[in-house]
Amino acid sequence: MDVQVRRLSACETMGSATTICSDKTGMLTLNEMTVVEAVIGKKKANPPDDSSQLPVSVVSLLSEGVAQNSTGNVFVPKDGGNIEISGSPTEKAILSWAVKLGMKFDTARSESKILHVFPFNSEKKRGGVALQRADSEVHIHWKGAAEIVLASCSGYIDSNGCLQSINDDKEFFKVAIDEMAANSLRCVALAYRVCEKEKVPTDEEGFNRWILPEDNLVLLAIVGIKDPCRPGVKDAVKICMDAGVKVRMVTGDNIQTARAIALECGILSSAEDATGPTIIEGRVFRDLSDKEREQVATKITVMGRSSPSDKLLLVQALRKGGDVVAVTGDGTNDAPALHEADIGLSMGIQGTEVAKESSDIIILDDNFSSVVKVVRWGRSVYANIQKFIQFQLTVNVAALVINVVAAISSGDVPLNSVQLLWVNLIMDTLGALALATEPPTDNLMHRSPVGRSLENVALQFHLLLSSFHTSFQASYQVTVLLVLNFEGMAILHLKDDPDSTHAYKVKNTLIFNAFVMCQLFNEFNARKPEEINCFKGVTKNYLFMGIIGFTLILQIIIIEFLGKFTSTVRLDWQLWLVSIGIGIISWPLAVVGKLIPVPKTPVASYFTKPFRRYTSSRNA
Repeated sequence: MDVQVRRLSACETMGSATTICSDKTGMLTLNEMTVVEAVIGKKKANPPDDSSQLPVSVVSLLSEGVAQNSTGNVFVPKDGGNIEISGSPTEKAILSWAVKLGMKFDTARSESKILHVFPFNSEKKRGGVALQRADSEVHIHWKGAAEIVLASCSGYIDSNGCLQSINDDKEFFKVAIDEMAANSLRCVALAYRVCEKEKVPTDEEGFNRWILPEDNLVLLAIVGIKDPCRPGVKDAVKICMDAGVKVRMVTGDNIQTARAIALECGILSSAEDATGPTIIEGRVFRDLSDKEREQVATKITVMGRSSPSDKLLLVQALRKGGDVVAVTGDGTNDAPALHEADIGLSMGIQGTEVAKESSDIIILDDNFSSVVKVVRWGRSVYANIQKFIQFQLTVNVAALVINVVAAISSGDVPLNSVQLLWVNLIMDTLGALALATEPPTDNLMHRSPVGRSLENVALQFHLLLSSFHTSFQASYQVTVLLVLNFEGMAILHLKDDPDSTHAYKVKNTLIFNAFVMCQLFNEFNARKPEEINCFKGVTKNYLFMGIIGFTLILQIIIIEFLGKFTSTVRLDWQLWLVSIGIGIISWPLAVVGKLIPVPKTPVASYFTKPFRRYTSSRNA
């Protein structure tokens, strides 16, 4: 499994998760971005990297802006090999597109000097740079979310290279952005403006305080970047949905892009579902009151144009509503949300060290399918603990009742301290090892999550089911072994034995041996507490089979060779068959117990309901 667990308890908690708040980029998509559409002027470039369709002035400005307003790099080998581009996936896609347009990266950088940088901000969804050209003219280039940059533009350069007012054509660009977003494309706009020299600071202190102008921009291009969905992500999302785990997508992308990706991944089942508040913008959710956020959070499936703080608010609202929340994150700003969630899942490839340190589990391959595997294994841990407790209760109840009843009635106990110590070893150590190593099954992902509350219906049902099966098996063991204790001498024809002490030891040895056999055979039942066929897949669990075999061999050694230590005597083959027969009956009994319908509502609740109504009416 492609995960690294940093906090062990998170594995079990993940099995109880009721919702997963997942990032889009890299987790649901491949994070392999390519510019597939470009609108320059009022014309859609086809193909998007054909510079012959564009004015020379636009290509020059684009080369200047892309080269300088970027954290990426372009390396051109001297021997004429393939160009290497580094940076974030979005940066790489835009740099690659600009190179195909004819950008000479090193040349473009050498022709101007950077004066001031405004790094990309997840709140403002854009980043900018001020640079001085060789002719001393100062240009400010902006790059960011298309609709946000477009709102700051007052003009654009048309196909003839002339500056035009954008007022009458803004609707055209908005439609172009919506069309790209509807096709699951990430929309990025590139714009610039000329800055008057007198407004440019002249000293370092002035530059530190300088806020780059964001108004009166000239739109250069709007590009649509394709980031395809990961293969198998739709199936993984469906598995989560079937398991009762709601998948929510939280992304910084345009709301239309988020909607299209959610439909493609199966997070939204149909276009009709893509209405508020199922799909919401981060700023809208942010502006709600705390109480409104709690009410709306449960309905949200997709949150677009969100910031890390919006993700944190969503996690807090969902947790207040009783959800067990798992959240994915990769950036430094995601750390608060990862820390706040019940289970923080950081990305191993593109995640920062801060995000990894704040998380409980690291997804090494950044794949949503691995998140589903974590849920599956988490449920397996929970189920195995449940199996062990059920098995342990059966042993404890049976041993306690047998010894207490025998002690009260006859003043003697059939199971001595050494024998109980051995039974305890079977139950606590070997039994735990055998049942804890059961691998996860597909059946686990067809259950509802346990969730946070003890009033959870699924949890109550499983507790009721476990207690029913425990009492069923324990009742059988207590009945049979008490009959042997009180009537064993007559049933086994030991009253005629001249050595009464030996006969008494034979009876008690048979009780001890039959009790251990009951636990060995019941261990198979404990593997599959809800399935009729408890042997399914048992031969594939070599550790389980090894422990059962090891326990049986030790039991034979104890009975046949360690009688002085355990106060037992050797049993003949007939009594061994009797012991095995008593134990093996637990298999058909388990089948009968599983066929008896168990009410999903505990019987006690019918008696407590009137009392609850009475107390609630008095409190009101």
